[in-house]
Amino acid sequence: MTVIKGLYAVSPEADDSEQLLAKVSRVLDNGVAILQYRNKSANTVRRLRQASLLASLCKSRQVLFLINDDVTLARAVEADGVHLGKTDGSVADARAVLGKNAIIGVSCYNDIALAEQAARDGASYIAFGAVYPSRTKPNAVAAPLSLFAEAKKLGLPSVAIGGITPDNAAEVVAAGASAIAVIGGLFDAPDPAAAARQMAALFD
Repeated sequence: MTVIKGLYAVSPEADDSEQLLAKVSRVLDNGVAILQYRNKSANTVRRLRQASLLASLCKSRQVLFLINDDVTLARAVEADGVHLGKTDGSVADARAVLGKNAIIGVSCYNDIALAEQAARDGASYIAFGAVYPSRTKPNAVAAPLSLFAEAKKLGLPSVAIGGITPDNAAEVVAAGASAIAVIGGLFDAPDPAAAARQMAALFD
């Protein structure tokens, strides 16, 4: 069974694929356990190229590789799985495309009922957020850290996302999150490699 635990990096938006690869490579070497490719660009050619490059990079580093929202893209680049939001289709549909061993994560925002439904549907992990105000999603609902203790009964790994930085990550891990998903707190840090090491060490 695949373990969802540790530092979960979410790729920054980037038009320059080589620059993106270099940025991600630096943090993968410093404790990242999972990488999610997230790009809301309508440029499907660029998204396929970037996802393919990152899939190869993650395979070489033995890091789990997931795609945000796009089951078709996940299949095309042979990703380990996909992360689904509320408008991205069902767990069952994603698993039918990606196979029974695929990792299927589900956004549950601030709603334990959504997490309970995701567990019934066969999700691999659940995600709550934003746990802190997020620059990436400034209008995201606020998710209390108490959700992570409440979600323990579901028997699924829980991922925290939203506004997590090296300064507040320990509080999130202490609340019971299995993994912390980080974008700006990692890639916008003065030293992303050092930020990755600091947050990854919380799971040692």
